[in-house]
Amino acid sequence: MIVSALGQLQRRPKEFASAKDLVAGLEVDEPKLVFLDVALDGSDAIDVIRQLGAAGYSGAVQLMSGRDTTLLTEIETVGKRHGLVMLPPLQKPFRLEAIRAVANDVGIDRRSAAPRRIDLQHALDQNWMELWYQPKIDLRTMQFSGAEGLARVRHPKHGVLSPASFLPNAGEEALIALTEWALVTAHRDWENFTAADLFVKQAINVPVCALLKAPIAAILRAERPRDPRWPGIILEVTEDEFLRDVGLAHEAATQLRIYGATLAIDDFGAGYSSLARLKMLPFAEIKLDRSFVTNCASDPTNKALCQAIVDLAHGFGSLAVAEGVETAADLRALHGMGCDLAQGYLLAKPTPRDELITVLQTRKLRQKAS
Repeated sequence: MIVSALGQLQRRPKEFASAKDLVAGLEVDEPKLVFLDVALDGSDAIDVIRQLGAAGYSGAVQLMSGRDTTLLTEIETVGKRHGLVMLPPLQKPFRLEAIRAVANDVGIDRRSAAPRRIDLQHALDQNWMELWYQPKIDLRTMQFSGAEGLARVRHPKHGVLSPASFLPNAGEEALIALTEWALVTAHRDWENFTAADLFVKQAINVPVCALLKAPIAAILRAERPRDPRWPGIILEVTEDEFLRDVGLAHEAATQLRIYGATLAIDDFGAGYSSLARLKMLPFAEIKLDRSFVTNCASDPTNKALCQAIVDLAHGFGSLAVAEGVETAADLRALHGMGCDLAQGYLLAKPTPRDELITVLQTRKLRQKAS
């Protein structure tokens, strides 16, 4: 079925008998998309994922199986742990239209025939970095609520590349330099938003090494807008990194609040934090890990986990933010749970600053006209 569907799209699919043959084929002609079943002859999806990760595969992996969604979600998590771009699983039986949709919408981050890795520091030195923005939507009003800034590399030969191309092998110094660049860029972008009469609350990702070692407070003092309408900025730190040194993290977070920066715990649920340690930290948002958000409308376990995290966030006086929302059913389920904000490809893809400004201005004009 897959070969037939891709043939109708004038694609040139190849079939591989084993994981070994697939990995060997990467050296000749790396495919942009791999369709992967859970059970294979003499192997399984985990074996393939391990070998693809070891080979530095930079395309996308589409899981497909008739097995239960919990198993597929776990396999998807394993793939991400190995640095692979994992698309939401396809449940069998599926229709030809589903396969065509995947092939046509692999996305800029996955269809580029990019080199296996781009050196982050080199990209910074060459001024190849761009900050793209993914809108966050208020689930109570379904209105634009802010945007997360996401780093991209615009390579002169390979086009726009996602973090999968430049973050996995990045050293601490390069990550700190990236954070400083993102913070300065976000503040200057806010001036562009303001010039268009848009007052966007931005968020950027910050590794804990940068939170503790970069001169973030000094950058905020120098760069933050003095406009009283500036809503501040959110710094997102992943849960597992955030809680390695609670005392230092609390000290840094407290200082940054002086300058209008608040913290969000990113990928919450993927780490192993204790509630006792969590309550010691000042944070404005808890972001539900996308592995829980996916299929939360149909998977009882994911639904229960999402509801628990939403309730936990509200108990701490924080906002609950769902990321990776890709289906209308999951969006409705999150709304029913009382989740505050959401972002994901269903709502809006990451986009360059000027494109986001155009979209938001057009929306404002339509609202005024109505």
